[in-house]
Amino acid sequence: MEIKGKKVLILGGWGLVGTALCHKIMEHSPSKLYVTSLKEKEVKDAISQLREHYPDNDPNMFGGEWGNIFIRKEYKDIPMGEVLATPTMRRKLIDDIFLGLDNEILKESTLYNIINTLKPDLIIDAINTATTIAYQDVYSTSANVLRDIDKKEYNQEDVERMIASMYIPQLSRHIQILHAALTDAKVTMYLKIGTAGTGGMGLNIPYTHSEERPSRVLLAKSAVAGAQTLLLFLMARTPNGCIIKEVKPTATIAWKRIAKDKVYRKGQPIPLVDMEINDAHKVDGKFTFSDDKGVKPTDKFFESVFIDTGENGIFSKQEFEAITSLGQMEMITPEEISAAAIYEIIGGNFGKDVVQGLDAFTMGPTYRAGNLRHSALNILSKLEKEHNIDSVAFELLGPPRLSKLLFEAYLLRKIYKSVNNVLKADSKEISEKAFEIIKSNNELRSQMLSIGLVIMLPDGKSYLRGKDVKIPVKAGDDIINSDQAQIDKWCFEAWIDLRPSSFDEWKKRFTNIKSQVGHNFKGDTSSRYNYNDEYWNNFEDINEGKIVGWVFEHEDRGWRFKR
Repeated sequence: MEIKGKKVLILGGWGLVGTALCHKIMEHSPSKLYVTSLKEKEVKDAISQLREHYPDNDPNMFGGEWGNIFIRKEYKDIPMGEVLATPTMRRKLIDDIFLGLDNEILKESTLYNIINTLKPDLIIDAINTATTIAYQDVYSTSANVLRDIDKKEYNQEDVERMIASMYIPQLSRHIQILHAALTDAKVTMYLKIGTAGTGGMGLNIPYTHSEERPSRVLLAKSAVAGAQTLLLFLMARTPNGCIIKEVKPTATIAWKRIAKDKVYRKGQPIPLVDMEINDAHKVDGKFTFSDDKGVKPTDKFFESVFIDTGENGIFSKQEFEAITSLGQMEMITPEEISAAAIYEIIGGNFGKDVVQGLDAFTMGPTYRAGNLRHSALNILSKLEKEHNIDSVAFELLGPPRLSKLLFEAYLLRKIYKSVNNVLKADSKEISEKAFEIIKSNNELRSQMLSIGLVIMLPDGKSYLRGKDVKIPVKAGDDIINSDQAQIDKWCFEAWIDLRPSSFDEWKKRFTNIKSQVGHNFKGDTSSRYNYNDEYWNNFEDINEGKIVGWVFEHEDRGWRFKR
């Protein structure tokens, strides 16, 4: 379709991809450009930036709406947690999802009202619908109901929360309302920026936010994303409807900005806590989630150098290096996604409309992003040096095993500088030196504990923890029993392990990496090998991100099959 002179609405227009779409749309001279976002301040910020970037255009051509588009308009500015916690609102939410779609439900919908108030010609939906729906986590709410059943108790709130978190009814109702809104407003085209749920990886994806592998919640996200694509496919086949397209990126989308600032989790800065060595808890056969005795606030916040990937959160330098490594999620830029979307809109044969070719047409990592990745890493490195900060891990990307491995590799770099030096050292000596760093470096220790990691001390009988812990995962009871096998499992999954046996494993790992390079055919300078001496800088340093990327590929089997 022709964009010039048309009214365009971008759902999620403040976000990473949404922002890129706004700039790309402006190249085609629309008459109006509307953006939506969850919060009022986000919409106003987006409009302000557009007016600043395009001063020659009528400032009134930019407008927007805000609020949660998945619920009724009277609740749109109320946090979802508050809606679910309030009996009357929770019940109304359930009715809006499960009752037959009538005129009252339709007209009270935030999404329906936005579309039929603005009446755009073109809608581009950059909201991550699958994440919004699936990360309500029906598994947790169901666990609460099952616990109530086992206790022969009836808790109405638990039951209602479980009902309200069911994925498919929510998605089905969303599609029903969307279709009605598009039809009634006579929208010409709707294009969805979708997701695969796993950044292009498979069931072996290592980045699972403390969940098991394969993660139920992550699989649910992919299931919702796939279900939405098929529902869009059905919409596209519906007579008298608008043109329906979907572009589905399958790689890490980056980036929005690179900076040194406070590290935020769920919209709040992470407060730093600490635990002195003398307050270490004893491994006594039980782990109590609420036992934070000895955990002390520092009255400071976690600050570091990071790269902001928009809705996907902020990553440390090493987290970013690991997730964008060859064979991991790798990377695609929002500008490339927006370019593909606009090309599909104007009738080009870009070949990435998944409504026409579900599997074959997903977008993967790109050459441009690969080049720019080096630029991003260089900027991150410069900021590290400028601020004397090592950007290691924030535990926002997940899994905790990623943060655990990054911090353990970081300790090895701080002590021995290179892979070659580690291989010469005794594991007991490494353990002792690592422990000295943990004891003496209060800031480092505080960062580890504050993001939910546990530090197993060299004796294997004591550990340090913060107020919250990522592993073990709390699934109801405050106290869970543990034996040595369970402790070893936790250390593998997430605990920073200072025992000599842990460093035995690191030495084996480094030996395997060197052995892999050693098996390369000598003198072969072709593109045959991904990893060679040059990639590893002849093992004269330790690059945490590269190493953990290798671990996830070769040890945890979390590698990209399609490239």
